[in-house]
Amino acid sequence: MKILSSTLFALAASTAVGFAAENAAPAPAASTAAAPAAPAGQRPARPATPPGADNYQLGPDSLVHPGVPQGTWEKYIWDKSEIFPKTTREIWIYVPAQYDPKVPACLMVIQDGPRQYAVRERNDVDQKARRTQEYAMPTVLDNLINRKELPVIITVFINPGSTVIDANGKPDFNNRSPEYDTVSDTYSQFLAKEILPPIEAKYNIRKDAAGRAIGGISSGAICAFTVAFNHPDWFSKVLSDVGSFTNIRGGHVYPQLIRQAGKKPLRVHLQDGTNDNRRPDSPERDWYLQNRAMLEALVDMDYDVQYVLGHGIHSSKHGASILPDSLRWLWRDEVPGFVKTARN
Repeated sequence: MKILSSTLFALAASTAVGFAAENAAPAPAASTAAAPAAPAGQRPARPATPPGADNYQLGPDSLVHPGVPQGTWEKYIWDKSEIFPKTTREIWIYVPAQYDPKVPACLMVIQDGPRQYAVRERNDVDQKARRTQEYAMPTVLDNLINRKELPVIITVFINPGSTVIDANGKPDFNNRSPEYDTVSDTYSQFLAKEILPPIEAKYNIRKDAAGRAIGGISSGAICAFTVAFNHPDWFSKVLSDVGSFTNIRGGHVYPQLIRQAGKKPLRVHLQDGTNDNRRPDSPERDWYLQNRAMLEALVDMDYDVQYVLGHGIHSSKHGASILPDSLRWLWRDEVPGFVKTARN
């Protein structure tokens, strides 16, 4: 995989390095071959994905270790939204074992949270409710906070809205795209007016943007960027995995908006794969090309940006395998005594 930062962009552009090289087999060739020609009037087929393109595994920081204290959960259903009426969603709040109510904790908000990030171990109940153990994020937080490689972070895992949840607890997530892919301030106001106030009233949470991060995968990633881009005074850190900065609902405009708006005080982590949803015939609908365009715009505007390029497809496997290091990079200024070593 390749890691590019705003300060090393020119040097690293052709240098292959990696956060989690030990967690993946050698990379297969990227899908750079031209797609087969399509019959007249039909869209060309997407380039074929090579075998083994998504062969990433979780590393030791994502596994439960004896003696590491685990945090506690508060879980509830939010079905009283006025901004997204007639929707219901799960919200899980994770409080680290090291949280001291007398000391303001950092905050992180994760879109698709219970769905993809918050499950520690796979089980039948979660599978029926469309919750998957992909990122094992609470375990990552436990391990890194315990070693003082992250600050104490209260994390809000939030699902997209559904209009139907069946008897097994399976939601339809049918409001996900309107909430996440729309380039507007609506979701930001949903967080600010409905979700965060009762959490901030219950827990001692930092109010400054430097103590706050927001993230997600795919459409959840562009959602996170939209919130921070509109409100860098709320969130200064963005975690984006295989971000859908494409023309689903106009998200392909972000490279232009970034250049027009001037530099904002944001730190942005972008993860993507050379085999992410490819549409070379339509660049604004090509996930890989649009993530590259995002990187170029952020670098041009001198943002604090890190771009981790692997060989994966549009999935969580690469992002999950590097999540510990992605979080270390995002939060590095909040752990001033932490010294990065070859191990991490």
